[in-house]
Amino acid sequence: MRSPILDYLDDVLERTDDFDAGAVADYIPELAAADPNRVAVALCTVNGTVYASGDVGHEFSIQSMSKPFAYALAVEDLGLQTVLSHIGVEPSGEAFNELSLDPESGKPRNPMINAGAIATHALLTGDGDTATERMIDLFSRLTERSIDIDEAVANSEMETGARNMGLAYLLHSSGAMATDPRVAVEGYIRQCAASVTVHDLALMAATLANAGVQPNTGERIFCRQTTKHVLSVMASCGMYDAAGDWLSAVGIPAKSGVAGGIIGILPGQVGVAVFSPPLDAHGNSARGVEMMHRLSDDLGLHLMDAGRPARSSLRETRVADVEGEPATIYVLQGDMVLSSIESLTREIVENPPKTELVIFDMSRVDEVLPVARRTASEMATKLLDEGYCIVLVDPENTVTDFQDSQGRNVQWWSSERLEQGIGA
Repeated sequence: MRSPILDYLDDVLERTDDFDAGAVADYIPELAAADPNRVAVALCTVNGTVYASGDVGHEFSIQSMSKPFAYALAVEDLGLQTVLSHIGVEPSGEAFNELSLDPESGKPRNPMINAGAIATHALLTGDGDTATERMIDLFSRLTERSIDIDEAVANSEMETGARNMGLAYLLHSSGAMATDPRVAVEGYIRQCAASVTVHDLALMAATLANAGVQPNTGERIFCRQTTKHVLSVMASCGMYDAAGDWLSAVGIPAKSGVAGGIIGILPGQVGVAVFSPPLDAHGNSARGVEMMHRLSDDLGLHLMDAGRPARSSLRETRVADVEGEPATIYVLQGDMVLSSIESLTREIVENPPKTELVIFDMSRVDEVLPVARRTASEMATKLLDEGYCIVLVDPENTVTDFQDSQGRNVQWWSSERLEQGIGA
């Protein structure tokens, strides 16, 4: 069986297929040549499972989505207070490449705009490695593969990088940056030219969602305090002068890049990535923003939605005779949210039930959010299509109104019937 989460991501692409707003970043020749019809979406849970749809293997430059990770590395290197003495954390309310510094402190207002990102890159030092080499190594650890720099993109950005060079000289003259401006800009541009896919970005975002631990390797890449601080800055500054609209409508920490990518993070649950090259007036992917709106609404991602911490919804799986017939019983628990229902569907896809009768015991379930209801219904349809008979033990009547597209209803049993039927 195919996971219903993949079906859902396919649906997100289909529902935004006629969204044709925006234009590719024409001020950088290599980005101007991008295919505007490329599109992809991916999400990665904190257990490391990646779901992706669309042009999932297409590589594009990470651009400003590198900024949170460079900032996190600087904080890990130098400590938060030292970094704060060089770079602020206040929203600028200005375009990402604005030629301005804080009038009182002379510092960049935050690390998510270009001035702050150049200053951040200048803070990165290593044992013999350049700052760019350290960033590429970091990306490779985050994505579990060797990440390369797109030299054509890097050269194109250097040729058109006068504005970034102006920012660097402004930083240098104000005392906010000691590094040679040209060295800082060249290193920053090469950092931004790293080639990634939406699969890579979802894994990178999931590391931030997982409190700084890479979900598959288990490597702690950033400490918990660093991750919390970086996510806070992303929430308030990551989408430039559209940050307020973003936080109120989509409601998750995020960062965009002018090649068309956006990453978003729901702490403790999931990292999300989208890609579509045409940009809106703020420099954010136009279709990407639309996809993120849909993901947030459909999956209940908004941070201000009240909810309890997620845990696996699957308490136990066992096979038993129920009313004289062998049955696979899935005992569920707690709140059914995105991350918990994902673990259940993954178990069913990877280890299909071995009996025709499948029973979902929901007597220990507290709440079923819309995303879990929808995903569970789609999973049930797939099981019915495979010839299984489905029973819900659902004392609170949370999902007993389910009926699939062919009008087939699942059976509803009481807890008492299940208890009496086992072994009968």
